[in-house]
Amino acid sequence: MARPPVLPGKRPEWLKIRIPAPEIVSEVAALMRGKKLVTVCEEARCPNLNECWGVHRTATFMLMGDICTRHCGFCSVGKGKPGELDPEEPQRVAEAVASLQLKFAVVTSVNRDDLTDGGAAHFAQTIRWIHSLNETCGVEVLIPDFRGDVGALDAVLAAHPEVLNHNVETVPHLYKRVRPDADYEQSMRVLNQAARYRDSSQPDLRTKSGIMVGLGETPEQVLELMKDWRAASVNIATLGQYLPPTSVHLPLQRYVEPAEFDMYRQKGLEMGFQRVESGPLVRSSYHAKESLEAAAKCVEPTHAIPSTGDNPVWNT
Repeated sequence: MARPPVLPGKRPEWLKIRIPAPEIVSEVAALMRGKKLVTVCEEARCPNLNECWGVHRTATFMLMGDICTRHCGFCSVGKGKPGELDPEEPQRVAEAVASLQLKFAVVTSVNRDDLTDGGAAHFAQTIRWIHSLNETCGVEVLIPDFRGDVGALDAVLAAHPEVLNHNVETVPHLYKRVRPDADYEQSMRVLNQAARYRDSSQPDLRTKSGIMVGLGETPEQVLELMKDWRAASVNIATLGQYLPPTSVHLPLQRYVEPAEFDMYRQKGLEMGFQRVESGPLVRSSYHAKESLEAAAKCVEPTHAIPSTGDNPVWNT
């Protein structure tokens, strides 16, 4: 008989976090401060910060400041009115990538709905700077939805990242509570459009998306979402345990056991994903380089993806 789910309370053993190499973590933190850079590792209080910084010497850079224009209930990033863009930030990120001798860099941002293009040009400049200073370094961009602006997405894709990631974060049923300023269908259209670009212009591009579990979704809802991802020809999926950053954020509904994460991984591979990262401590950029390498070995036929038409904004 299957065990009942572990309800919130004492953190289970599988969520215990090891803290390796604190001296290297301090070194990386000093470099980020010296370059005046922000990492999502710190802002999102990622449980893997010590492993990634201390063992793999990788970091996920967060562009355009540390103030977000949206109000997601799960996120610890500051909310409010952002400051002006720093035009030198893309170069500084690339210099930090070079200093860390990274083979793969992940770049994300806060939502910048105050900007006409949502910050797409800033993303594109960062990708180009990284590639110019680090010719062998791959780049994954974890982008917002750009409020459905096709031109903004195309500007990022034209800079040729190796991975285009856009997280849907949770199942459609929970969007109003978890992502009140976002729209599930619009996020799926972002992934559709990226896959269309991949199939027509950049076959080695991989598309990626992720969610958190433990917010009140059911396994059946998660599997239906995964089917939506495959309908959008997403290559790489990530599923991890939601952990409230503070007591004022959305409450945890349940701890998801490792066996359930294993089931999502197996079902995902059966659905045709090239890589499924599924586990309690998985976050969207966890083992990002390894995920791309595994996906790159897979050859997948192009999919017939619905056209968005000529309208430059998806949500009209």
